[in-house]
Amino acid sequence: MNYDQIKKFAEKEMQAAVSSFDDRIATIKAGRATDAILDGITFNYFGVDTPINQAATISIPEARLLVIKPWDRKNIAPIENAINKANIGINPQNDGEVIRLPFPILTEERRKEYTKEVNKYAEEAKISIRNKRRDAMDEVKKSEKADEITEDDKFSLEEELQKITDKFIKEIETLAEKKNKELLSV
Repeated sequence: MNYDQIKKFAEKEMQAAVSSFDDRIATIKAGRATDAILDGITFNYFGVDTPINQAATISIPEARLLVIKPWDRKNIAPIENAINKANIGINPQNDGEVIRLPFPILTEERRKEYTKEVNKYAEEAKISIRNKRRDAMDEVKKSEKADEITEDDKFSLEEELQKITDKFIKEIETLAEKKNKELLSV
């Protein structure tokens, strides 16, 4: 691999770790309604596992209420069952037209548990980013041995990889801080 390929590869891999972390913490409830809680929940629609957002309109009319209005009323029961099976900690309420998901007010204790969870995920993401840096550094050493890059390039590339790593770790910390602030605000 050449200089630019190694750098782009490392950056792409580290960005994927940040995106994965962001997706993971989006599903943590902060006491406010969010449609991210439905991500990954599917129901059987004519023999095909279908995401809820592809068969219904999802709205948030109030801060702590999510409303799901299926385009076909026959899907209300299967969607409700899928939500119950997903065990998201919210009981759906079905009135025959729409499904309501009332988000409960979080207790102080529960908020602190969620922040610990966010911090744990953040640490896992940082470890993943550092592992990507290590893999890229190994690639730098291989490229130098194969005479694909010079020794000067090796040192400057290692320095750049560290700067990229620092940038993505800072991004993880910023996302975690923002989520924790959201969780702790009443």
